[in-house]
Amino acid sequence: MRLGLLTMHNTPIVGVLGLQGDFAAHGQVLRRRGVEVRVVRQPKQLTGLNGLVIPGGESTTLIKLMDVFEFWDPLREFVRSGAAVFGTCAGLIILASEVLNPRQRSLSVIDVAVERNGYGRQRESFEGEGVFSAEGTRIPMVFIRAPRIVRTGANVLALGECEGDTVIARQDNVLVATFHPELSSDDTQVHDYFLKMVRTCAG
Repeated sequence: MRLGLLTMHNTPIVGVLGLQGDFAAHGQVLRRRGVEVRVVRQPKQLTGLNGLVIPGGESTTLIKLMDVFEFWDPLREFVRSGAAVFGTCAGLIILASEVLNPRQRSLSVIDVAVERNGYGRQRESFEGEGVFSAEGTRIPMVFIRAPRIVRTGANVLALGECEGDTVIARQDNVLVATFHPELSSDDTQVHDYFLKMVRTCAG
């Protein structure tokens, strides 16, 4: 997978997987942070990106669409290339090494186990506030049919917590969140952290 070259004078090009889910909201936040955004609907559109967001949505539907458009191997290759990748909610499920309730296919690129609908169904969705330890701040968090991280591997950094649960985690070039930071439009700290990763990974 050929990545885009990035210097301190260039604008990063960040893809948002646009097969299903709330990809448009991520795109709006990233554009406000001065990033060029590419909606990715075909594997060939991964070429030249400096980073990628896999947004929330419905994970079983997303899996079916990834099958149809043959995204599995290209996405694994993209992660292995060292580019920064950020998965939120269903995106976390796709990136996790183990998925429970029920078990399902995933890319297995971050060593976490996640439980689907870990906080309940749609009516149990909620807005809260948690600690973003990477920046030493408290931030708003929107949970919609959110997965719960139930195990983190030895090489995974827990970067955020809400009500005793790890809700933001990172392993190398992969960042995940159980909630929807793109829906907290006045607080861009999580996206800003991801963009630091994009610039670092791109060299």
